[in-house]
Amino acid sequence: METIEQFYQHKFNKHPENLHQTIGQFNVFRIENRMKRNEELPVHVRRNFFKIMLFSGENTFKYGNQNIKVSGNTLMFFHPNIPYSYEPLSAKTKGYFCVFKSAFFQGNYRLDLDSFSLFKSSSPPIFKLSESNFLETKNLFSKMLEEVQGDYIYKYDLIRNYVSELYFLAMKWTPPENLFQYGDASKRLTIIFSELLEQQFPVQYKSDKLKLRLPNEYAEKMFVHVNYLNRCVKKATGKTTREHIYERICTEAKILLKHTDWTISEISETLGFDDLAHFNKFFKKQTGINPTSFRLV
Repeated sequence: METIEQFYQHKFNKHPENLHQTIGQFNVFRIENRMKRNEELPVHVRRNFFKIMLFSGENTFKYGNQNIKVSGNTLMFFHPNIPYSYEPLSAKTKGYFCVFKSAFFQGNYRLDLDSFSLFKSSSPPIFKLSESNFLETKNLFSKMLEEVQGDYIYKYDLIRNYVSELYFLAMKWTPPENLFQYGDASKRLTIIFSELLEQQFPVQYKSDKLKLRLPNEYAEKMFVHVNYLNRCVKKATGKTTREHIYERICTEAKILLKHTDWTISEISETLGFDDLAHFNKFFKKQTGINPTSFRLV
């Protein structure tokens, strides 16, 4: 995992002078001002800070396990739980990005970013912007940049409002098909199931162990019969409850295999498998290759 301190050290060889280290270590930059010749690209890892980027240009970003090509004006939200990286930036690349730790929205100004539907959608929070949405977003970044360089005593309170607006605008722009709607019992129950599933991740410590792995365990937690839960989830998503659970466990297994030095046995145990052979069989069935081969790819 890359820390925000390592990020600043990499970009500046020290912390910026205008950085308020007690307020979530927030800062905002123009992309073109931070580009360097022969700059070492970020590795594909999780980071302990949030990042929002307004990107103008063409590139390929790897978000989780997906390679996503972007072009034109694009707004992207990066979450500490999801590893990401990108290909070299071209000289024509422009835009802004801001970074901050979760502490930026704690205290008197609490905002639970983890609960946002933006990070629970099946689609990555990456948005191709219309001209009007681009101008609106660019204006918010310009305001943040102006404030962070100023000496207004309440500038971080003002900046929090601008950052919050970016999140809420993105959720407003999210296509309805990417979010569950609270329309009927099946969809409401599916949302609760999805939230319970996501609450178990990411796995951060070897001592962690998944508590809910089977459909009936989720059903008991939700006080419904497992058959009813299965029907609702299948109706709302087209996939079975078990398929959702297995896909999410497999995604976490891939992340742990690629981005930790844990042994395969340790990963197997923390994901709730009784033995290594069971995990190997599960992983190969889901991906077509065994965990050892996947780690070496």
